[in-house]
Amino acid sequence: MEEIRGKEKSCEREGMCKTSEEGAALARQVRHQMRVIRQGAADLIGEEELEEKVVESILSGRPLIIKFGMDPSAPDLHLGHAVALRKLKHLQDLGHKIVIVIGDFTAAIGDPTARSKGRRKMSSEEVLVNAKTYQEQVFRILDKEKTQVRYNGEWLELLTMTEALELASTTTVARMLERDDFQNRFRGGVPIGLHEFFYPLLQAYDSVELQADLELGGTDQTFNILMGRTLQKERGQKPQAALFLPILEGIDGKEKMSKSLGNYIGICEDARTMFTKVMQVPDKLIVKYFELTTDILPEELDEIKERLADGCNPRDSKLLLAKSITGLYHGEEETGDAERFFLEAFTNKAVPEQVDVLSVVMESGTLYDCVRPLVNAGLVESGSQLRRLLAQGGVKKNGAPVRALEEPVQTGDVLKVGKRNFVRVELC
Repeated sequence: MEEIRGKEKSCEREGMCKTSEEGAALARQVRHQMRVIRQGAADLIGEEELEEKVVESILSGRPLIIKFGMDPSAPDLHLGHAVALRKLKHLQDLGHKIVIVIGDFTAAIGDPTARSKGRRKMSSEEVLVNAKTYQEQVFRILDKEKTQVRYNGEWLELLTMTEALELASTTTVARMLERDDFQNRFRGGVPIGLHEFFYPLLQAYDSVELQADLELGGTDQTFNILMGRTLQKERGQKPQAALFLPILEGIDGKEKMSKSLGNYIGICEDARTMFTKVMQVPDKLIVKYFELTTDILPEELDEIKERLADGCNPRDSKLLLAKSITGLYHGEEETGDAERFFLEAFTNKAVPEQVDVLSVVMESGTLYDCVRPLVNAGLVESGSQLRRLLAQGGVKKNGAPVRALEEPVQTGDVLKVGKRNFVRVELC
């Protein structure tokens, strides 16, 4: 905060802050913005430089340019993907300019991976289709009117061979081999295409073109984002700060959130499913989910941490978490309905909060015959056994007895089969 105090004195001398009260107000604004930026972050490189830029932004009224690169290979978003988008929304609410860079040009290279070969190159048609789907979901979080979307082909396609060689001369092979996936492939004797070295360089050039003040990314993008700082310095620009966000664990509390692992919460899922899934988040991750997946302010988060530390029932905080997350993607009425559904279906421990998922491929949105899915899942041996259980009241949906095979079942419904077997239905 020495930098802030110095700026307070400077702006007083220049007539920008006429009183000490104005200087104090500036310090409060800067503190608040830096708290919002740091909340939930895994690391922040260039923090002092960023703090200075925040001061200048407030004094001049010029918003910071915040860069976020989009991976066009993942069009279907879940809360893990949305971690960076929520942080962008917080920065947007502070008045800063968000620029989403869609890598239509760099997708033709493919971001290098630690696998036996580089990531598959994407056609321009695939990129455009994925980008359209991605943007539709992104603007469920960001304000479309305040967000700029750019394709890096706009400037990268214009580079001449001379300029490309000049760009390549700014780094060394040794520096490139510092990147873990390159290093692992080199040591393992796995071929590395010369073109793959251009991916981090071209992504760094995006930062130069935009004159970015801050770039966001996951911890797996550390090398690429720091390369942007290096290249900006080479080009005489003030280097961007680099904000790295942690990987979000799924609702199993163990693995990274992933659709393939079934531990995800999709941002386009219906309200009931979303609410119920959030309630399955382990208690140890409540604070992390508040930090990374909601719009909670740092001061409000402090209160939740205090309540949890004081031994208050974590279920109350989790209910607030479920309402907060669901409310971000659905209306107040749908969120209220989802909460009522959960409380009615899971009250008094009639149904456990954490149950296995039974995925059923459907053509329509409602299931009218559970025989085949339940047999395939091994919950009953046959249709005959299921009919006997129905007659004996041994099958329940959300705590209520099921009397007929034709009972409609929708995504989010929890079936109890026999005395101990519970599954939550997910229609695909």
